[in-house]
This record gives sequence, C-alpha cells and structure tokens, in this order.
Amino acid sequence: MTIPEIQQLEDFFAQAGKQQVPIYLNEATVITDYEHFLESHLTPLKANPEAKVNIPIIHRLKMLKLLIESNA
Repeated sequence: MTIPEIQQLEDFFAQAGKQQVPIYLNEATVITDYEHFLESHLTPLKANPEAKVNIPIIHRLKMLKLLIESNA
C-alpha cells in the first residue's frame, strides 16, 4: 500500500466521523473502541507501508470502510 492510499483511507475515516460501536467485521473481529482501532491500525501502516505484516491491517481497514459505505 502506498502513502497516498493510506492518506485516502485516513481521510475517509476522518470524514465518516465517529461510528457507533460495537462494529462486527466478522465473527472473530469486533471493534469496541473505534478511535483506538483506527489509531492502532493506521500508525504501523504509516510507519512501514510496504511490510507484509501489515496485510491483515489493510484488510481490516478496507472491511471497515466497506461497512461504513454500505450503511451510509
């Protein structure tokens, strides 16, 4: 993922505003603290966008984005 793509995700979440929790991404992933979730996912992604260890982070962020878009 590139820095501009990360910035686009960050901008999307900033514009979407705070979401009501809990948010169920799947059976095993429940977001109970929205701000903490975003911070804990965007920080390592911005620090090292090319790391393969970030692939699950990217996947969860994109799932959240799709959920927010579908509920808008």
